[in-house]
Amino acid sequence: MSTATTDKTPTRPRPRLEIGGGVAGPLIGLILLCVGFSLASEYFLSLRNALNILDQVTVLGILAIGMTMVIIIGGIDLSVGSVLALSMMMMGWLAKTAGLPLPAAMVLGVATGAACGLVSGSLITFARLPPFIATLAVMSVARGLANILTNGQQIVGYPSWFTGLATVRHLGFFSVTVTVFILLMIAAGIFLRYRATGRNLFAIGGSPEVARLAGIDVRRYTLVTYAAAGALAGVAAVTMAARLNSSQPSAGLGIELDTIAAVVIGGASLAGGVGSIAGTLLGVLIIGVLRNGLNLVGVSPFFQMVVIGSVIALAVTFDTLGRNRR
Repeated sequence: MSTATTDKTPTRPRPRLEIGGGVAGPLIGLILLCVGFSLASEYFLSLRNALNILDQVTVLGILAIGMTMVIIIGGIDLSVGSVLALSMMMMGWLAKTAGLPLPAAMVLGVATGAACGLVSGSLITFARLPPFIATLAVMSVARGLANILTNGQQIVGYPSWFTGLATVRHLGFFSVTVTVFILLMIAAGIFLRYRATGRNLFAIGGSPEVARLAGIDVRRYTLVTYAAAGALAGVAAVTMAARLNSSQPSAGLGIELDTIAAVVIGGASLAGGVGSIAGTLLGVLIIGVLRNGLNLVGVSPFFQMVVIGSVIALAVTFDTLGRNRR
């Protein structure tokens, strides 16, 4: 008598990749915030205030583009605020002390950010440090170097054309820095969604080992991703220097937390493999609207920190519950 046998070998689940990311939740949240603040303040729902919000979130938004790519591959970058400060101080030192033309100093400032990102990527890929530890070390070193360059002194006195990049609104709407931010968002969105190299980032975040077996050079992608995030921190540094008309070694303190928050609120998963630029844009706008609206209704800055921290906690909680349910 023959007995039928069944193969009970468990199959390994395939990594879940979500290139688009869910943006419905953040979009609904942003709409509700706008409705609430428009009812609470007569000044909120105006073109002038909307343009002010865009101006205010430009630096955060540029940083968030790089952080999105880092989080998609399953990493984290705690150094972006310090890299921003170092890039800003390097640009100012090269222009004011070394005597380089300001455009050349701007380019080298961005290159400084890229070099910092490359160091972080190298510590992760070759020294095999966890991303948290590697970027924490770079955060400390970069902040120290930013202060060493000018002995902790700020650099002031940039030409009017430079500050005009952030203060002059062309055709009454967007400044050059806001335009650069929008263009970078569009380019990053196209790259992640429609380019094979962009989609490979999701594969790495879903499962680095499976991505490696599929022929993806995980080390190279990690290096390039962190270098790109550092370069974007350099672009954000130029933008902030134009807004402040100065370079300050204390710039960017704590902004890495807002940057991570914007990406997570936008639907990216800290476990990797999930995220989108559209979601990140919504997350950036949510933080910008929260700060702007709370200021308009006279809420204390200290309580604003409590509110934004609570929003971050809720976003991470929903992400964790959603992943466990799936």
